[in-house]
Amino acid sequence: MADVKWIKITTDIFDDEKIILIESLPDAYAIITVWFKLLCLAGKQNNSGVFLLGRMPYTDKMLATIFRMKESTVTMALQTFEQFGMVQIIDGVITIPNWGKHQNLDQLESKKEYMRGYMREYRAKQKALTSGKEPSKTNSKAKVSQADKERDKEKETDIEIKKESKRGHNLTLFESLYSEFILSDTLIEKAREWVIYKDERKEEYVEKGLRSLLRKIENKYLALHKNDKPICDLIDECMSNQWKGIIFERLKEPAESEKSVQQGKQGTFDTDEFYEAALRKACGDDLYEEVYGKPKPKTAAEDPEIRAKADALKGTLQNG
Repeated sequence: MADVKWIKITTDIFDDEKIILIESLPDAYAIITVWFKLLCLAGKQNNSGVFLLGRMPYTDKMLATIFRMKESTVTMALQTFEQFGMVQIIDGVITIPNWGKHQNLDQLESKKEYMRGYMREYRAKQKALTSGKEPSKTNSKAKVSQADKERDKEKETDIEIKKESKRGHNLTLFESLYSEFILSDTLIEKAREWVIYKDERKEEYVEKGLRSLLRKIENKYLALHKNDKPICDLIDECMSNQWKGIIFERLKEPAESEKSVQQGKQGTFDTDEFYEAALRKACGDDLYEEVYGKPKPKTAAEDPEIRAKADALKGTLQNG
């Protein structure tokens, strides 16, 4: 691809949370300088934000030479960018995620190519007029029509880009946060599936909400002694049932499960306690109103249906 002479930079870039955090670091200005030089190099290469010299990946040393900066500074900057999800290292290759989505350089190249062809025809027509030759007739309406088609195509592309950006909001936020938490690779992938599921439902997380969700997943993971399978199964269950949230109440920790069984064997049964257990088994506290279409009752006596489930659960434990 041909290189381009400019790239898009939003005017509020220095209000971005990641840039603000970087500005609080030592050597902040050097790190930000590396970021802008990376963006310019990506634009010059026009390779979808993938840094390759032919087939060879750019190394820290190569970038330091090109940027005329210390290698240690470039290495520190790249580590910072990777931590914030601003770059990804894939099979040893530095990449900028979603580069094409934000820059749309292919569309720019298409527009430039069209204008070059248009200007060639225009100059040929002017040359024919000055030489006294009858220029070949061109269909001006066709030119206008072509220009209109190009503009319509650009508008449609911009709309699709905006839709795609909106749809990927949760995933983008997740990629910038998950490294802060203690999670297994399997659990990270399952949490990633969950935020994609939320993107598809067009239900956006704010940063505080997603951070709180990841903290809950981390706490459950540690409480289960780093056994990620129950949590992964729970997330699958919530997605298959098209639930709006992850119902952690359905996830019993080992100590809690053992305590419940012991109480059953000892014959210490409390109706409201089993009501809560039946309620969790049926749908989870957070989704009671969504499932049953009415507010959650305060006691078992107020809900005959759940009371019956509680009594059945109580009888099972008594007979066991």
